[in-house]
Amino acid sequence: MSLAGRQTFGVDSLAIDDIPGNTSILLTSDDSDALEAVFYRLVAAPEDEQSVVLATESSGRSTKRSLKNAIRGADDRSTMLTCEGPDRGEGVQSVAELGDLTRLGMDFSELFAEAQQTEAPLRAGILLCSTIMGEVDDTRSVYRFLNSNFLSQLRRSKAFGVCAIDMSADIGADIDSTVVGLETSFSARIDVESTGRKQATLDVSGLGDNDGTIEVSW
Repeated sequence: MSLAGRQTFGVDSLAIDDIPGNTSILLTSDDSDALEAVFYRLVAAPEDEQSVVLATESSGRSTKRSLKNAIRGADDRSTMLTCEGPDRGEGVQSVAELGDLTRLGMDFSELFAEAQQTEAPLRAGILLCSTIMGEVDDTRSVYRFLNSNFLSQLRRSKAFGVCAIDMSADIGADIDSTVVGLETSFSARIDVESTGRKQATLDVSGLGDNDGTIEVSW
């Protein structure tokens, strides 16, 4: 697992040292609330940055609110694909069929390309990739989608990306072995264990000096 890229991305709210560009994190937890809280703190863009989010289980309005709760103003520095709710409008596009990974990849690439036109450092995230896995017949197609689309976009733009997986989800296959297979494609992994109301322990690997356990709250 290598960390490459000149641009760095701060995550002060999680007590994580700056993360280099071209870093991809596989974010996992069996607690959906804790997983979501950590995801948004990683992906929400501070000033002079922007975010692209694929939200599989929340509307555009809800996703923007979560970004804003993580960092004030992050909702205005974001664009997104959503699979829930009727939301459309500035910065929000809807996905007609989550299981159509060809179409999903094209939509995501378009959104990514549009975001890159501003030349601001870019954070990208998928919440939740486990939902996509549950919509397809063969989870290997999700590997291909991530490698040929999400991860390749990160590499080309020196962006920072997070792919979140709910380990309690029913994907029609063994989720533990699926995640083990995915790990090799990502720079790092963070496993989130809830330890109380708005508290969690992060088990970090692949992020250099950040590796180990980190106690966080929000």
